Amino acid sequence: MTSDPADPSDPTSPEGQALQQRRFMHLRWDLDKTYLRTEFDTVKDLIKTFRQKAEDKIAVAGASALLRALLDPRERSHRRVTFISGSPRQMRKVLTAKLALDGVEPDMFILKPNLENLLRGRFRAIRGQVGYKLKALLLSHMAAEHVDEYLFGDDAEQDAFIYSVYADILAGRVDAVALAAILSTCKVYRGDVDEIMAYHRQLFGSGEVVRRIFIHLERRSPLDRFAGYGARVVAIYNYFQGAAVLFEAGALEPRGLIAVTEAMESEGYTPERLANSLQDLMRRGVLHFGTIQKLSRELAAAESTMGRPVPRFLHAFEDAIGALENLNRPGPRWEAEINYLGIYHEARFRRQQHRFLGIRLLD
Repeated sequence: MTSDPADPSDPTSPEGQALQQRRFMHLRWDLDKTYLRTEFDTVKDLIKTFRQKAEDKIAVAGASALLRALLDPRERSHRRVTFISGSPRQMRKVLTAKLALDGVEPDMFILKPNLENLLRGRFRAIRGQVGYKLKALLLSHMAAEHVDEYLFGDDAEQDAFIYSVYADILAGRVDAVALAAILSTCKVYRGDVDEIMAYHRQLFGSGEVVRRIFIHLERRSPLDRFAGYGARVVAIYNYFQGAAVLFEAGALEPRGLIAVTEAMESEGYTPERLANSLQDLMRRGVLHFGTIQKLSRELAAAESTMGRPVPRFLHAFEDAIGALENLNRPGPRWEAEINYLGIYHEARFRRQQHRFLGIRLLD
């Protein structure tokens, strides 16, 4: 048995203070339904997505603002962003152009070799994500002495599962035997298994570097679906919630949080809606009351120093959290041992049920 991993989310704890002193930040983003609003459930959706030009593609509300804030030019030399997408390599040009339009320049952009998989008869690999994404994550791991990784995915595929396995490989909690069982259960092709196991030998036990895994609830999956992963996985309904958690952890500067707030407002999010997002995080024990107070102070400071009108947000936040000031709800536990095979089989059962009901989901 391994001991419980330390909670790195509290900036007042020794772990949180160590986080502040770390030098490098590596951001990992999925693309479809995480950064871009993409539909791919039908052949018609896939054809439409493939034909879209860069200017036709739309980012999820707040996603580009959050990523730009995290890649602040003043910190850019110490920060890195990798996109790992299930989109085919043939879309690289248009996707790169879209990111450029949004002011985002990835350090690494990994796309799926679907044409190669098709020509080689690797049909499971076309729809499967575990072997592809896990290998890509390990391959692109930043070999720095001090690195904090923040991963962003969605609930349309298996991002929470894959990201957590990756994090626990680096943390030394998924050994070679456990990983082989996971890959076998997920029906990963032997060639991919061999490559993943080779990366595992190199990177196993590298360190507790994955700080948070954010899962954008594009499909509005029930929150209890992610309970087995523990506190490291944070399900979010919007990127303002993600920004608030990163702000509490000290990974996002106040100016970045304000930029995300403004971006969300421009997308039609009212102050009341954003305030309810904060309340949701507080009720789940993910965000602490003191953070909301600090957030309100930063908004007030922004009004006086930057001339930006924020009283509507301040009043909405105060109203939403006022009744929760004395809420003392413990947050989720940081799980030391995750039952990956149990989680996978439960998810597989759900997917079979969904197909029986006529709803097609990715495996």
